[in-house]
Amino acid sequence: MDEQQQLVVMQLIMAGGNAKGAAVEAISAAKAGDFTQAGTKLKEADQFLAEAHQAQTDMLTAEASGQHQPVSLLMVHGQDHVMTAITFRDLAGEIVALHEQIASR
Repeated sequence: MDEQQQLVVMQLIMAGGNAKGAAVEAISAAKAGDFTQAGTKLKEADQFLAEAHQAQTDMLTAEASGQHQPVSLLMVHGQDHVMTAITFRDLAGEIVALHEQIASR
């Protein structure tokens, strides 16, 4: 794995971790009744996921143009971070919505 590929993998890991962290903060804010902050944190998570998606797109574009991307354990780890963050972000949105429903009763 060359230096550029390592940078892309690190982008995946960081963006995935940051997205999950923002989603956790959204749940905490909703639990505290601060739905404005919860919405802000969900949008922040979406921005981090967009960064991860761009890194994935860059890798796929390179692969499609004939630049083979070797699959390493680090690459798998980075992709795992992103997929976990996507799932967590989706669940966080549902949890925030549930807290809003409960608070409105």
